[in-house]
Amino acid sequence: MGDGAALADRIYERRAGVGDPRALVGELRRSLVLVPFDGGGLWTAEFGGVRWVCGFTDEAALARFAEARTAVDGVGAAERAWEYAVFRGARLLDEVIPAMGVPAGVAVNVADPDGSMLFPPVMGIVPDAVAVDADAPDAAAVDGQGRDGGSGR
Repeated sequence: MGDGAALADRIYERRAGVGDPRALVGELRRSLVLVPFDGGGLWTAEFGGVRWVCGFTDEAALARFAEARTAVDGVGAAERAWEYAVFRGARLLDEVIPAMGVPAGVAVNVADPDGSMLFPPVMGIVPDAVAVDADAPDAAAVDGQGRDGGSGR
């Protein structure tokens, strides 16, 4: 059973240029992720045409986010009680993201400049049915040569 510390470790590895990206996604799927509530729903932010569910590896990471929100929301943001739900990462990716009805991904530990990671809505992370790249042509077709290497056969 993945915990937040293991996910944070995998994030640090990838940000350092080491580690396996698939192992990182696997760790997210196994981990428990804290997702704060905002106005009765899950806390999300929109950036780059994607709706990002903001998740945190532990209460300390969530507290850093709350502290960072004081610059936007004012002094009361740090003192307010932050209610949150705990999701297994697999449930976020396989159930919550598809139910949103828009391109959506998971942003983990967004208040940690050296410890944050985005899990975008692409194949291999979210279900293919909601992945933004599901209809992309294969790499061979992109270079204009098609699957037959341009031989026309």
